[in-house]
Amino acid sequence: MSNKNAQSLRAAECRPLISSAGFDLHEVVATNSLLRLLGVQGYQDARDNAELAMRVYCHVSASSLDHFMAAGIHTGFGDDWVRIGGVKMYADGSISERTAWLSQPYIGIPNNYVGLQLFSREKLYEIGRKAHAAGWQLATHANGDLAIDRTLGVYEQIQKELPEKDPRFRIEHCTLLTDALIQRMRALQVIPAPFSCYVYFHGDVMHFYGEDRTKFMFPMRSFIDAGLRPTDSSDYTASPADPMMWLQSQLTRTDMKGNVWGPNQRINLSEAIRCGTVNGAYATFEERIKGSIQPGQLADLVVLAQDPFKTEPSKLVGIQVERTMVGGAWKYES
Repeated sequence: MSNKNAQSLRAAECRPLISSAGFDLHEVVATNSLLRLLGVQGYQDARDNAELAMRVYCHVSASSLDHFMAAGIHTGFGDDWVRIGGVKMYADGSISERTAWLSQPYIGIPNNYVGLQLFSREKLYEIGRKAHAAGWQLATHANGDLAIDRTLGVYEQIQKELPEKDPRFRIEHCTLLTDALIQRMRALQVIPAPFSCYVYFHGDVMHFYGEDRTKFMFPMRSFIDAGLRPTDSSDYTASPADPMMWLQSQLTRTDMKGNVWGPNQRINLSEAIRCGTVNGAYATFEERIKGSIQPGQLADLVVLAQDPFKTEPSKLVGIQVERTMVGGAWKYES
């Protein structure tokens, strides 16, 4: 079992992720008993065989939470290579598939369709409170504004009942916001983990949301201006694990065909890089050991073929990753 698991995680099969390992993007979900055994165990086996070429912060599905709790495991368990992350819950559907739970109907879809609710508020609260009390970070999948509203209500209640000094609640994807929702996030210092390249990669579905709504989708400018610490994410394979594409999407808010969606949410290159490095490390409670290149931090970095600060924002996606170093060792070469 050990060799088989390790082989599935070798560099050749993880190439898209390894080439980007200078960014903090390595998050997976153990969703059931099989993945709990073959997923987390597979990463551990690959690490033990010196074949793991990237660091992994493993979110655990709510359906697997009791098994981990019974073993006394919670967020932070592990080492610098393989670490247990938060408990993953689901408030709604997806943006690309038009199933996010919205307060206003989708455009061009009949019957005033507003998407899908997944976990009820009661289920989010029950699982979240139990996990929070046992030392787990909460990481809830919520795309639409109604899903985010429900998630924040649960976080607010749990933090009021069982206050923690630094819970670092997360909202995975965290797509469609309002000013009021962002202020509530600010009050709790919730960490948004929005899709970094959906404007560029999924521009073909933006018309279902409409131009006005896209001004509040993946709102990196608003998050940063509110003092939040948004991270980068791809939801790979839903979009490419390609940080150069992320940067271009965030700087230009322009899709592959040249359509611009929500230009008010553009951020600059320094801000975008920080989201993918420093903020990513903060989101996993690891800012003391990674996220920047300085003495005392892990030697994780990438070598790019050209300087992104001297490249037109609309050309960033073309920059190639030449080499990736993880832990002081070269793990990838183009």
